[in-house]
Amino acid sequence: MFEKKQTWSESILVYKDIRMLRILLLGAISGFPWVLIASSLSLWLKEEGLSRSTIGWAGLIFGVYAFNYLWAPIIDRIQIPFLTKKLGHRRGWIVLMQIIILFSLIVWSFINPTENLALLISVGLVIAIASATQDITVDALRIEQINADEGKSMAAGAAMAVVGWWTGYKLGGVIALFTAEYFQNIGIQDYWQTTFLVLGVVVILMNIGLMFIHEPITTDRQNKQKETDEIIQSKLGSNNAITKFVAYITGTIGGPIISFFKKNGFSIAVGILGFVFLFKIGEAFLGRMSIVFYKEVGFSKGEIAIYSKTLGWITTVVFTLLGGIFAMRAGTIKTMFVAGGFMAATNLLFAALAWTGKSEWLFALAVIADDISAAFATVAFVAFISLLVDRTYTATQYALLASIGTAGRTTLASSSGALVDWLNGDWGTFFIITTLMVIPSLICLWFIRNKIKIGAK
Repeated sequence: MFEKKQTWSESILVYKDIRMLRILLLGAISGFPWVLIASSLSLWLKEEGLSRSTIGWAGLIFGVYAFNYLWAPIIDRIQIPFLTKKLGHRRGWIVLMQIIILFSLIVWSFINPTENLALLISVGLVIAIASATQDITVDALRIEQINADEGKSMAAGAAMAVVGWWTGYKLGGVIALFTAEYFQNIGIQDYWQTTFLVLGVVVILMNIGLMFIHEPITTDRQNKQKETDEIIQSKLGSNNAITKFVAYITGTIGGPIISFFKKNGFSIAVGILGFVFLFKIGEAFLGRMSIVFYKEVGFSKGEIAIYSKTLGWITTVVFTLLGGIFAMRAGTIKTMFVAGGFMAATNLLFAALAWTGKSEWLFALAVIADDISAAFATVAFVAFISLLVDRTYTATQYALLASIGTAGRTTLASSSGALVDWLNGDWGTFFIITTLMVIPSLICLWFIRNKIKIGAK
């Protein structure tokens, strides 16, 4: 029996669900730390006179996002003293990570980058670890807001999560850039250090907002995980502390991986992992160096804030919601093909900007096109891996898939600055190369497109 296709108006009405507002805020909480360790840190180092290669390699701190699945089972099971009891399991973990980020910003406010670069990067690593840990819980709490059989709502939730993430990232970037420029203009020497204290206030406000997010109370997940542990322990043939520990490790780390390969089959599972790893590499290369490129072309912090952050945020919000509707109606697979092709094409606009020099209208066009393609790509990608996860291992399996995607974007894209230097600052050729980087992922997706076991392709 075929499911009746939703009308456009019915698809739009899915966004009225109160759960979508909660997911929006969770996305903002997840996106904001990237302002700190991406654009703000990069521009801070650039204005302190550090090289493009140094800025690019500093991005290796993002690599922790590629490995956060390793401690996802711990977050699923371990309770935080006092916080879990008062706030709930998921929210307790989020608040703890937010506190760590807040204290890290305070430490940053006392550091001189040229004199203490190692310490500055170390604190950035702490922020990255706290943010990556927080994302595990945010993603699990976001998925658990939607029932497993609500495929359309999952696509809408993915769109709202992306809107929230970009809201936290883009508007957080606007606050950071305008605040830094204001402090610089009034003569504050350590204007970036002072800016990080202002951003700490934003962290506090987000924690207040978190208190309005409902956390579903369920023990089904824990019970199923314990059943898996007991099955593994029974096969070990004895009941002691060692076998319990082995059963725990095997069940929590190996269980999600075994479940994923068993559900999809080995060849399809490998194809999925290959696609997830490769899909956003080109976008990551562009994104890592974009703010450095804008600065070198001649745009001020205020212009970057207006065109790249404010205008980009509005475009992202609108087209992410439309992307969610597109994914609901056309399916996630078709949406990813459309987004992949669009990502490749829009990178050419940045090449044109590099070749023509500073042009506000071309800058605006490139940012709008890039944000449209990124919006469609991210909605489809988030919905795709959300539909793939087994609810018994929500946090761990989603973290594993997201980490593999992040691995491609962070580890390889960390060489972006070195690539520009190797090209002797030829930004146009750099952006052409990022265009070609999209192709391998689409080849992987083409071969597995009809065999992936999700609700709506």
